Amino acid sequence: MKMSDFSLKGKVAWVTGASYGIGFAIASAFHEAGAKVVFNDINQEFVNKGLASYKEAGIDAAGYVCDVTDEAAVAETAKKIVDEFGSIDILVNNAGIIKRIPMLEMSASDFRKVIDVDLNAPFIVSKAVIPYMIEKGHGKIINICSMMSELGRETVSAYAAAKGGLKMLTRNIASEYGAYNIQCNGIGPGYIETPQTAPLRTPGHPFNEFILAKTPANRWGKTEDLQGPAVFLASDASNFVNGHVLYVDGGILAYIGKQPQ
Repeated sequence: MKMSDFSLKGKVAWVTGASYGIGFAIASAFHEAGAKVVFNDINQEFVNKGLASYKEAGIDAAGYVCDVTDEAAVAETAKKIVDEFGSIDILVNNAGIIKRIPMLEMSASDFRKVIDVDLNAPFIVSKAVIPYMIEKGHGKIINICSMMSELGRETVSAYAAAKGGLKMLTRNIASEYGAYNIQCNGIGPGYIETPQTAPLRTPGHPFNEFILAKTPANRWGKTEDLQGPAVFLASDASNFVNGHVLYVDGGILAYIGKQPQ
């Protein structure tokens, strides 16, 4: 193995929904490893905010308005990226939503919306990109899964169903297109410090205490904790890793929990 195997120099990486948060952190790491960063978001306002954040970080990123649940729009965006930058070597299906609603109170339309963004969209975007990867003879797809790909919890029935399905879509893409030298793997973040989780991380908040008690690392994850795993799965260092979900969770999935006193 050579350290150059971890380089993304000359690669084009499309990270969906990467205006901020986990997607932004992963895209930033790809830039540091040498890749050209391309991202999309659902409207121009988010794209503009993302472009401003990348510029502030010294990253020359390209941003597109694209609804990842719209098959025609995704196909058009994929073609634009290839026309402008020559290829799509790396795809990260990061865009996602969650609706925390008890199952008996959740409408079927809300359930479908979560499935559409968190499961159908990765299928749609992967389907648009895979032909370009086949043509080039190599490609990397990273699906942002979740601990809810393995576990259930109150109020997240749609999210858990979608992320469980995404785990299996990851395995199936690996199975179906591995012969074309395409590797499809997942990253399963644990509980990560983001603006969305800030209200839950207040010292003394019951959910904060719950997460710390369930995490052997005894802390929330940082978006930076996902950068190394993402670069590994996007690089030639992982060319024989396929259909795997790498959980970056501080040990939660390995831990049965503390014994009651």
